[in-house]
Amino acid sequence: MTATTTASRSRFSLYLDLIRWDRPAGWLVCLWPTLSALWIAADGFPGWHLLLVFVLGTFLMRSAGCCVNDVADRDFDKHVKRTAQRPVTTGAVSVKEALGLGVVLALVSFGLVLTTNTAAIAWSVPAVLVAIAYPFTKRIISMPQAVLGIAFNFGIVIAFAAVQGQVPAVAWWMWLGNMFWVLAYDTEYAMVDRDDDLKIGIKTSAITLGRLDVAAITAFYLLFLGIWAVALQPYALGAIFYIALAVALAQAVWHFTLIRTRTREGCFKAFRINHWLGATVFAGIAGSYLVRSILTN
Repeated sequence: MTATTTASRSRFSLYLDLIRWDRPAGWLVCLWPTLSALWIAADGFPGWHLLLVFVLGTFLMRSAGCCVNDVADRDFDKHVKRTAQRPVTTGAVSVKEALGLGVVLALVSFGLVLTTNTAAIAWSVPAVLVAIAYPFTKRIISMPQAVLGIAFNFGIVIAFAAVQGQVPAVAWWMWLGNMFWVLAYDTEYAMVDRDDDLKIGIKTSAITLGRLDVAAITAFYLLFLGIWAVALQPYALGAIFYIALAVALAQAVWHFTLIRTRTREGCFKAFRINHWLGATVFAGIAGSYLVRSILTN
């Protein structure tokens, strides 16, 4: 193997580190509510084309977001234990490289949206703008996790737009409910770095909520599941959906046991396993439509 090949493989490995390839939890928490919205909008399986567009698009946009985030936070990350070795922070990947990769990933994602319809394309523009703005809000907003929620929730909006050409009221109710889920898991994430963030002046929901953090996170989980239960009630999804909600609620209780002592390890584990909660809710929705399809055929 030549030195050039080794160097290029090393660079590729750094790019994979930059987009958190080995940590899928970050894009899976975006994927599950997006797919849930896609199934509701399509009244069942949306077809392979839209499924591929939204799975790949979610992964690509989250990866692009990581590039922008690491550039924006490079001077802060060096003071945080968990992020000190990120490629941009250490200088292994330059700012220009990271931004270039982010632009390429975002453009590929936009190319996927172009295969849908005008409404979805139109909604994708503010989605990108909010995703770019989010990393910089940590300096000025006490709850930047809310901005992250807006960025992540655009998948719900674009899914309805792609299927129906419009964004009905149920989409916004799902959007609101999912906002509380984002606040829950990203506050758990922020609790991991709270000590470091206080020293360097970063604003987070964990700092803003203070000793109310655990109670607030518990309330956020309950609001997420409660709003979705009420919003999707007219769709008569049946027992499978409500069983899935009960299982998700049990997971929320498990999260409480992990974060109540506020240890770094417990809070980080709670964040990392959040995608299972989202997967459970999606399974309840997709499973309900699958059973309905079987029974009516």
